[in-house]
Amino acid sequence: MSSRYDRAVTIFSPDGHLLQVEYAQEAVRKGSTVVGVRGTNCVVLGVEKSSVAKLQESRTVRKINMLDNHVGMAFAGLTADARILINRAQVECQSHRLNFENAVTVEYITRYIAQLKQKYTQSNGRRPFGISCLVGGFDASKTARLFQTEPSGVFYEFKATAIGRSANTVREFFEKNYSDEEVRTNRGTFKLAISALLEVAQSVHSHLELAIMEIDSPMRMMESKLIAEFVNIIEKDKVQELERNARKMNKLYNGS
Repeated sequence: MSSRYDRAVTIFSPDGHLLQVEYAQEAVRKGSTVVGVRGTNCVVLGVEKSSVAKLQESRTVRKINMLDNHVGMAFAGLTADARILINRAQVECQSHRLNFENAVTVEYITRYIAQLKQKYTQSNGRRPFGISCLVGGFDASKTARLFQTEPSGVFYEFKATAIGRSANTVREFFEKNYSDEEVRTNRGTFKLAISALLEVAQSVHSHLELAIMEIDSPMRMMESKLIAEFVNIIEKDKVQELERNARKMNKLYNGS
């Protein structure tokens, strides 16, 4: 039945769905897990990198990119589609500097990306972009911002969120573990992002890629050695938590 309504992006199904847009969302759900956390003084973007061929240059597979000195973007979905959006967004950032002599706000460039995506959902001969994006950075007021865009063109602002494979599991983790106190420090924000990735990561720390943006500093990629240290700390904390829970259960059992 659905095949009658998915031949063009401009045709609605009887129940009000644009099937091509839903297919694009399914492409996102099959993509790598991507997390974003907004701290008090930083924004952290993290991805679970896909394994690459032995002879392939790993630097050519990049899920986190800089749009401007103060804005970064991570994506889940089709890499080829992301490359086009990244190029368009980078040009828009530079054009804004030339025309208005100041940098774009994070919301402005997010709105630009979302509007470009939405255009591809209402004209024949095109298909929607098969990616979701996390856009993070700082405004001129030095306020940290984190936005998420969908293939349909809608966008939202978050304190912490996830897209891609197992995104629902990671969001549930954030809802249980996010606190304003923890993200007051860059270390706490970074640790929370890695902990979220480890909830669903299918590989070791060498396959985790994280970037951090701080006030008045360009985005920088975190070294794998530092990521490994955080992974070890998180794993030790989990072991200690299990031991505490086991002692509590033993006390309850012996007391009864």
